[in-house]
This record gives sequence, C-alpha cells and structure tokens, in this order.
Amino acid sequence: MELYLGTGGYTNDDWVGLIYPPEAKKNDWLSIYAQHFNAVELNSSFYNIPGVRAFEGMLKKSGGRVHWGVKIHQSMTHEQNATDDDYKRLFESVAPLREAGVLGPFLAQFPQRFHRTPENRKYLAALAERFRDRALAPGGLAVEFRHHSWDNDEVREAFRKAGLIWVSTDYPPLPGLPKNQLHVTGEIVYVRLSGRNKEKWHEGKSASERHDYRYTRDELAFWVRSLLEAREQEDLTQAWFIFNNTTKGHALENLRVLRELLEEAGF
Repeated sequence: MELYLGTGGYTNDDWVGLIYPPEAKKNDWLSIYAQHFNAVELNSSFYNIPGVRAFEGMLKKSGGRVHWGVKIHQSMTHEQNATDDDYKRLFESVAPLREAGVLGPFLAQFPQRFHRTPENRKYLAALAERFRDRALAPGGLAVEFRHHSWDNDEVREAFRKAGLIWVSTDYPPLPGLPKNQLHVTGEIVYVRLSGRNKEKWHEGKSASERHDYRYTRDELAFWVRSLLEAREQEDLTQAWFIFNNTTKGHALENLRVLRELLEEAGF
C-alpha cells in the first residue's frame, strides 16, 4: 500500500520560517514543499481551472515527486451548473500530471447544504459518470459530504458499486456533520483532516480561523489504528492523508507526528 501525506494547498504565508526560508521566493515554495511531502491537494482549481501550462509548471517545480489530488471546480459541486466544456477543460488541463503518473483522485467537496435528497442523489450519479473513464481520471473521484444525511452504510455500498472513493473526514463534534470514522469503499483510502475547532467552525470569519487547530498525538493515533484494521480486511493500494489545518503550521507538525505513528505501526 502506498502512503500519500500532504496538505490542502501549499501557498501559506505563515509557513515562512517553518519550512519556507524567509529569503525564499513564493515561486520556489512548491519546490521546497516537494522536499518534505509526497502529496498535495490542489485547492485553487475549485475557484479557477488551471490551464495545461499551469500544471506543467507545477509538475516541473515539484520535480515529479508529488502526487496531486485535484479539487474539482465549484460549478460542479456548489453551483451545479458546469458545462460539458468545463469538464473537458478539467480533464485536458491535468494531462501533464496524468502522463507523469502523479495524478491522484479528483475531489468533489460538497457544501453542508447538499443534503441526501432524490434530486441530489441523481446529480451525484451523473457527476460520478463523468469521472468513470479511468483514462481521464485514473485515480477516480473522491467525494466529501459535509451533511450527516449521507453518512450511512447504504450510501457507502452504492459507492462501492459505482467505484467512488468515500472521503473519511475529521471534523469538530458538531450537530449535522458526519462522524469521524474511517470508511473504505474501494482500494483507495482518502482522509481529510480539517481540525476540530468547534468554536470557530461556523462562527469563524475566515477559513484560517476555522482550521486553527492542532491535533493531539492520540487523535492522530486513532486514524492509524483505523488504517491498520482496514488493511486487514480490505485490499488497499493507496492511503491519502490530507491536512487542511494549515493555519500557524499546525498541519506541518501534525504530518510529522502522523509519519512517526505510521512508522511505529509498521507502515
């Protein structure tokens, strides 16, 4: 089983002095990031689908050492008005990553208002069909729900049949959010850890406030134990751990601890 450890994005000003030297230019940050981690989740593609040249640049700067999870555009998850051309551009633009063998799963992150209704179930089925062609999306489609109505075994069984990756999430203990638990619906495990800052999750003025949380060693050990148990029952090929608590460098320290825990567990 291959392990991919990284963060949601890599352009964080508060990492200067932590992994980015003060004298380093922002244009060099990705090259430095690639010296520490073997995975990253691209968030900018949620706001604007980069062109082929942009992905060529990312591949070059990362030296082919980083595997990429690519968040799909907001028109495909939040606005739900994406055109055929939007999907075509997405699949064409990531060609450099795909050809280099470093394209991981695409990520569909749905908002909390996306409840499990007949209409939304049909929309999700149509979206999944777009990513079924492994020649275009070799890593498949990983889906994150932020509403608990999807968090049940019936949905996960449907994921297995459809070849979709269930995103196991780590959220604050708040009503309406899915439970923090590892679920496997195929050969790829995808875990997104967003912090447990329940005071700022809804009230925070920015994403930075919302993700201002550093996991304890015991909280991370839970995920390592869960992965050990899953590996005994499933034929897993990849496990992704993406930390979104990038504020104040929390994710950097948590990745260090997670790596230690994984090594101690024999990974």
